[in-house]
Amino acid sequence: MREYSSPFHAGPGGVMTDEVGVITGDLELRTVVTGDGVLVAKVRYAGADEWYRLRGGSCRLADQRDHAAVHSLLQNVLNRPAG
Repeated sequence: MREYSSPFHAGPGGVMTDEVGVITGDLELRTVVTGDGVLVAKVRYAGADEWYRLRGGSCRLADQRDHAAVHSLLQNVLNRPAG
């Protein structure tokens, strides 16, 4: 199981999580691909212990080698410092 983590900033409007709703501010994105090829994306407040599942944040990859590209794409889409 491979994992990537990256910091980002979610301004006004934030990102929607399944567990706690919208969160904003300095966050961290973590993506993990399971053995059966499902990518799961979670976020947390920078430096916090608890991770939250990103709403709609799972999909089956056609090729697990795409994990890094999908992670990078998610980070760039979620990073909206100005909202």
